[in-house]
Amino acid sequence: MKHRNSFVIKSSALIALMLMLCTTAFAQIEDAANSVFTLTTFKADGSILASSHGVFVGNSGEAIGIWKPFVGASSAVVVDAKGNKMDVESVIGANELYDVCKFRVKGRTAGARVATVPSPKGSKAWLLGYSVRKADISQRNVQNTEKFMDKYTYYIFSSTVPENAEGCPFVNAKGEVIGLLQHSKTGSDVYATDAQLANSFKVENGLAINSSVLRQTSIRIDFPQSPEQAQIMLMLSAQQPDSMLHVKYVDAFISQFPTSIDGYTQRAQSQLNADQFSNVAATMETAIQKVAKKDEAHSNYSRLIFQKEIYKADKPFAAWSLDKALDEAKQAYSINALPTYQHQQAQVYFAKGEYQTAYDMFMALTKSNIRSGEFFYEAVQCKQQLKAPQNEFMALLDSAIAASPQPLNAVGAPYVLARGNAWLNAGEFRKAVDDFNQYDSLMQGRPLSSDFYFAREQAELKIHQYQQAVNDINRAVYLDYKNPLLWAEKASLHLRFNQLDDAVKSADASIRLNPKSTDGYVIKGVALIHQKKKTEGIEALNKAKELGDPRADEYLKKYR
Repeated sequence: MKHRNSFVIKSSALIALMLMLCTTAFAQIEDAANSVFTLTTFKADGSILASSHGVFVGNSGEAIGIWKPFVGASSAVVVDAKGNKMDVESVIGANELYDVCKFRVKGRTAGARVATVPSPKGSKAWLLGYSVRKADISQRNVQNTEKFMDKYTYYIFSSTVPENAEGCPFVNAKGEVIGLLQHSKTGSDVYATDAQLANSFKVENGLAINSSVLRQTSIRIDFPQSPEQAQIMLMLSAQQPDSMLHVKYVDAFISQFPTSIDGYTQRAQSQLNADQFSNVAATMETAIQKVAKKDEAHSNYSRLIFQKEIYKADKPFAAWSLDKALDEAKQAYSINALPTYQHQQAQVYFAKGEYQTAYDMFMALTKSNIRSGEFFYEAVQCKQQLKAPQNEFMALLDSAIAASPQPLNAVGAPYVLARGNAWLNAGEFRKAVDDFNQYDSLMQGRPLSSDFYFAREQAELKIHQYQQAVNDINRAVYLDYKNPLLWAEKASLHLRFNQLDDAVKSADASIRLNPKSTDGYVIKGVALIHQKKKTEGIEALNKAKELGDPRADEYLKKYR
């Protein structure tokens, strides 16, 4: 009897333990059901794009789901098991082939654990449907499994599930997510891609913003944790065609990196572009208070004020002036005595018309540890404003070229071009052509301007390089075919070389572009007379005379 009682007691204890374990296991599954949510994505016009489900896998808004609903989406929201609505803030990663993604919502979330050990074939799994009332839990059997990418598991289930359960999680007996439900595109099979794949996504590189997969959605990409990589992403976000998306990147960067100047500067630059000067001031004053590197904040504020005073001087803002820009640059230098802040001051002095002070500062910078051709070139501009003798600024241009990386490359090319233009203005045409040709070579196929080809053509004519001059004016016209002066110059060259048909055609092009310009009429008139079309030629010259060109009278006297 004693043994029998002992057996009954042990059996009862074992049953109680098993019931407790079952209850505990089911409680874990029920807890995981609280992490399921519905997902709705929207188009840019606010209309619904797609609906799906997903599951939270972290407490800071991390979630995994199906990727397809995000393709073409402008925004998205989720509704959790308690009925709380949360905006999707960012996309962390996606795999287009397996149609899974990871993203982040705004707010605290109840995250389920992701299984790190795969469930074997024949094991039980539980499908967690979305419900704001009683947890929607149904048991399934794993019919088969397949390995992919060497470490992940592809689960196949035999039983059918509701069509609207896409993205709902399957969990194991511990309530750990093993995969996300997906319907077969070719049959009635139900399968799940390993949740570990989606959960493994993270943004480590700022270049992720250029991912061809992630660019299929207009929801911003999550920032990397590294401030340096986040800065790269922020910079690249400015190239996004959607300006509002760029604003979201800026706001998120400031929120994540409140002591970094970059986010404030990007925000202020956008505000400056929109002529919101008081907002720029507020943004940069906030930056000065919050950022770790105060010198950078003052310097960037100076640069923004300088931009406004130079390029938007016709739009007054009483709180700003070039003196204010100078003061901010000086404050930056007082905090951190960097020569770059002295350079800022010199540029402001130049803009204020204090050319000697600016010149002295630029020349001092040529002796600093950031010596470059740029400082010599800026000193040249000061000398020109001070009406210095040509030999003084020509020597500075030589120094600008010598201070550039050797052998010369595209970095030093602008100074070679500037020297060529200086030789052209001084009447040293052969030296000008030599510099223009060197500049052309240094640019190594980079696009050149019509102004360059026109300047070289002018110098080439003076040294009788006629074919080269024709080639260059043709290039200039090709680059700026709506410029009537270039067409007139082309017509003049054709007339000079007795190419009368081309002279008339080019003159007509100049006249069409600017009927009030006399050059085209004069050249056309002379060319037509040389073609023995005197009546038409006289008519063109009379038109030039009507428009007030004194040359027309001379030609009319000559050819009548």
